[in-house]
Amino acid sequence: MHRRDYYYQKAKEEKYRSRAAYKLLQVVNKYHFMKPTDVVVDLGSAPGGWLQVASKTVGEHGIVLGIDLKPIDMLSESNVCAIVGDITKPETISQIKEILPRAADVVISDVSQSLSGVWELDHVRQIDLAERSLQIALAVLKVDGSFFVKTFQGEATRNFVANIRRHFGRVIIVKPKASRARSAEIYVLGLNLKAMSS
Repeated sequence: MHRRDYYYQKAKEEKYRSRAAYKLLQVVNKYHFMKPTDVVVDLGSAPGGWLQVASKTVGEHGIVLGIDLKPIDMLSESNVCAIVGDITKPETISQIKEILPRAADVVISDVSQSLSGVWELDHVRQIDLAERSLQIALAVLKVDGSFFVKTFQGEATRNFVANIRRHFGRVIIVKPKASRARSAEIYVLGLNLKAMSS
Protein backbone atom coordinates (compact mmCIF):
# COMPACT_ATOMS: atom_id res chain seq x y z
CA MET A 1 0.00 0.00 0.00
CA HIS A 2 2.65 2.50 1.10
CA ARG A 3 4.84 1.77 -1.89
CA ARG A 4 2.03 2.73 -4.27
CA ASP A 5 0.96 5.81 -2.28
CA TYR A 6 2.01 8.95 -4.15
CA TYR A 7 2.17 11.21 -1.09
CA TYR A 8 3.97 8.63 1.00
CA GLN A 9 6.68 8.40 -1.66
CA LYS A 10 6.75 12.18 -2.08
CA ALA A 11 7.18 12.65 1.68
CA LYS A 12 10.14 10.27 1.69
CA GLU A 13 11.75 12.08 -1.24
CA GLU A 14 11.19 15.57 0.20
CA LYS A 15 12.10 14.48 3.74
CA TYR A 16 8.76 15.18 5.39
CA ARG A 17 8.05 13.02 8.41
CA SER A 18 4.56 12.09 7.23
CA ARG A 19 2.38 12.21 4.12
CA ALA A 20 -0.01 14.37 6.18
CA ALA A 21 2.39 17.27 5.64
CA TYR A 22 0.87 17.74 2.19
CA LYS A 23 -2.63 18.14 3.59
CA LEU A 24 -1.54 21.21 5.52
CA LEU A 25 0.71 22.47 2.73
CA GLN A 26 -2.08 22.32 0.14
CA VAL A 27 -4.53 24.26 2.32
CA VAL A 28 -1.94 26.86 3.35
CA ASN A 29 -1.03 27.40 -0.30
CA LYS A 30 -4.69 27.83 -1.25
CA TYR A 31 -5.98 29.98 1.63
CA HIS A 32 -2.77 31.64 2.90
CA PHE A 33 -3.88 31.51 6.53
CA MET A 34 -0.32 30.99 7.79
CA LYS A 35 2.38 33.57 6.97
CA PRO A 36 5.98 34.54 7.71
CA THR A 37 6.54 35.74 11.32
CA ASP A 38 3.37 33.99 12.59
CA VAL A 39 3.15 32.24 15.95
CA VAL A 40 1.65 28.79 15.37
CA VAL A 41 0.43 26.10 17.78
CA ASP A 42 0.32 22.56 16.38
CA LEU A 43 -1.87 20.18 18.41
CA GLY A 44 -1.23 16.46 17.99
CA SER A 45 2.02 17.24 16.25
CA ALA A 46 3.81 13.86 16.28
CA PRO A 47 5.59 12.68 14.19
CA GLY A 48 6.22 16.24 13.01
CA GLY A 49 5.12 16.60 9.38
CA TRP A 50 2.91 19.60 10.15
CA LEU A 51 5.67 21.11 12.31
CA GLN A 52 7.96 20.97 9.27
CA VAL A 53 5.43 22.71 7.01
CA ALA A 54 4.65 25.37 9.63
CA SER A 55 8.35 25.96 10.31
CA LYS A 56 9.07 26.62 6.63
CA THR A 57 5.98 28.81 6.28
CA VAL A 58 6.56 31.12 9.26
CA GLY A 59 10.30 31.41 8.63
CA GLU A 60 13.08 32.32 11.02
CA HIS A 61 11.13 35.17 12.61
CA GLY A 62 8.10 32.99 13.36
CA ILE A 63 7.58 30.42 16.12
CA VAL A 64 5.95 26.98 16.03
CA LEU A 65 4.98 25.13 19.20
CA GLY A 66 4.06 21.45 18.95
CA ILE A 67 2.04 19.56 21.57
CA ASP A 68 1.51 15.80 21.65
CA LEU A 69 0.98 12.98 24.13
CA LYS A 70 4.18 11.42 22.85
CA PRO A 71 7.64 13.02 22.84
CA ILE A 72 8.53 14.36 19.39
CA ASP A 73 11.95 13.92 17.84
CA MET A 74 12.95 17.55 17.58
CA LEU A 75 13.51 19.29 14.28
CA SER A 76 16.79 21.06 13.69
CA GLU A 77 15.01 24.35 12.92
CA SER A 78 15.48 26.93 15.66
CA ASN A 79 11.92 28.30 15.28
CA VAL A 80 10.30 25.05 16.51
CA CYS A 81 9.80 23.76 20.04
CA ALA A 82 7.65 20.91 21.33
CA ILE A 83 6.18 19.80 24.64
CA VAL A 84 4.46 16.67 25.89
CA GLY A 85 0.88 17.57 26.76
CA ASP A 86 -2.69 16.28 26.76
CA ILE A 87 -5.20 18.52 24.95
CA THR A 88 -7.99 17.08 27.08
CA LYS A 89 -6.45 18.52 30.26
CA PRO A 90 -7.15 22.17 31.24
CA GLU A 91 -3.54 22.76 32.32
CA THR A 92 -2.38 22.36 28.72
CA ILE A 93 -3.69 25.84 27.93
CA SER A 94 -1.52 27.27 30.72
CA GLN A 95 1.48 25.33 29.39
CA ILE A 96 1.00 26.81 25.94
CA LYS A 97 0.56 30.37 27.20
CA GLU A 98 3.71 30.14 29.30
CA ILE A 99 5.79 29.30 26.24
CA LEU A 100 4.30 31.59 23.59
CA PRO A 101 5.74 35.10 23.35
CA ARG A 102 2.29 36.47 22.46
CA ALA A 103 -1.14 35.27 21.39
CA ALA A 104 -1.00 32.76 18.53
CA ASP A 105 -1.84 33.72 14.96
CA VAL A 106 -2.77 30.17 14.01
CA VAL A 107 -3.78 26.95 15.77
CA ILE A 108 -3.68 23.74 13.74
CA SER A 109 -4.88 20.32 14.92
CA ASP A 110 -4.43 16.93 13.28
CA VAL A 111 -5.18 15.14 16.53
CA SER A 112 -6.63 11.63 16.21
CA GLN A 113 -7.28 8.68 18.43
CA SER A 114 -6.70 4.99 17.73
CA LEU A 115 -9.65 3.84 15.66
CA SER A 116 -11.90 1.18 17.21
CA GLY A 117 -13.48 0.13 13.94
CA VAL A 118 -16.93 1.09 15.29
CA TRP A 119 -17.81 4.08 13.13
CA GLU A 120 -20.26 5.80 15.48
CA LEU A 121 -17.78 5.62 18.37
CA ASP A 122 -14.81 6.78 16.27
CA HIS A 123 -16.84 9.70 14.90
CA VAL A 124 -17.92 10.90 18.36
CA ARG A 125 -14.38 10.59 19.72
CA GLN A 126 -12.95 12.57 16.81
CA ILE A 127 -15.54 15.32 17.24
CA ASP A 128 -14.66 15.47 20.95
CA LEU A 129 -10.97 15.94 20.12
CA ALA A 130 -11.86 18.61 17.58
CA GLU A 131 -14.01 20.41 20.19
CA ARG A 132 -11.13 20.29 22.68
CA SER A 133 -8.81 21.65 20.01
CA LEU A 134 -11.29 24.49 19.45
CA GLN A 135 -11.33 25.29 23.20
CA ILE A 136 -7.54 25.63 23.14
CA ALA A 137 -7.68 27.75 19.98
CA LEU A 138 -10.18 30.15 21.56
CA ALA A 139 -7.95 30.47 24.63
CA VAL A 140 -4.63 31.12 22.86
CA LEU A 141 -5.48 32.78 19.52
CA LYS A 142 -5.38 36.50 18.88
CA VAL A 143 -8.42 38.28 17.49
CA ASP A 144 -8.53 37.70 13.71
CA GLY A 145 -6.50 34.48 14.11
CA SER A 146 -7.08 31.20 12.26
CA PHE A 147 -7.94 27.62 13.27
CA PHE A 148 -7.50 24.49 11.12
CA VAL A 149 -8.74 21.16 12.48
CA LYS A 150 -9.38 17.59 11.39
CA THR A 151 -12.71 15.92 11.94
CA PHE A 152 -14.80 13.09 10.46
CA GLN A 153 -17.96 13.46 8.42
CA GLY A 154 -20.99 12.28 10.35
CA GLU A 155 -24.03 13.26 12.39
CA ALA A 156 -22.18 15.44 14.88
CA THR A 157 -20.18 17.33 12.26
CA ARG A 158 -22.87 19.90 11.49
CA ASN A 159 -23.13 21.02 15.12
CA PHE A 160 -19.35 21.22 15.40
CA VAL A 161 -19.08 23.38 12.28
CA ALA A 162 -21.94 25.57 13.57
CA ASN A 163 -19.97 26.06 16.79
CA ILE A 164 -16.91 27.19 14.82
CA ARG A 165 -19.10 29.60 12.82
CA ARG A 166 -20.12 31.29 16.08
CA HIS A 167 -16.50 32.21 16.73
CA PHE A 168 -14.96 32.83 13.30
CA GLY A 169 -15.89 35.28 10.58
CA ARG A 170 -15.39 32.79 7.75
CA VAL A 171 -15.52 28.98 7.88
CA ILE A 172 -14.47 26.66 5.06
CA ILE A 173 -14.84 22.87 4.83
CA VAL A 174 -11.78 21.41 3.12
CA LYS A 175 -10.84 17.98 1.75
CA PRO A 176 -7.18 18.33 0.70
CA LYS A 177 -6.04 16.35 -2.34
CA ALA A 178 -3.59 14.53 -0.08
CA SER A 179 -6.48 13.09 1.96
CA ARG A 180 -7.29 9.60 0.78
CA ALA A 181 -10.49 9.60 -1.28
CA ARG A 182 -12.09 6.84 0.78
CA SER A 183 -11.31 8.50 4.08
CA ALA A 184 -14.16 10.16 5.99
CA GLU A 185 -11.77 12.82 7.29
CA ILE A 186 -12.42 16.43 6.43
CA TYR A 187 -10.82 19.60 7.71
CA VAL A 188 -12.49 22.75 8.97
CA LEU A 189 -10.76 26.10 8.50
CA GLY A 190 -11.91 29.00 10.65
CA LEU A 191 -10.63 32.42 9.61
CA ASN A 192 -10.86 35.79 11.36
CA LEU A 193 -11.52 34.93 15.00
CA LYS A 194 -14.12 37.31 16.36
CA ALA A 195 -13.48 39.46 19.42
CA MET A 196 -14.85 38.24 22.76
CA SER A 197 -15.35 34.70 21.41
CA SER A 198 -13.90 33.03 24.48
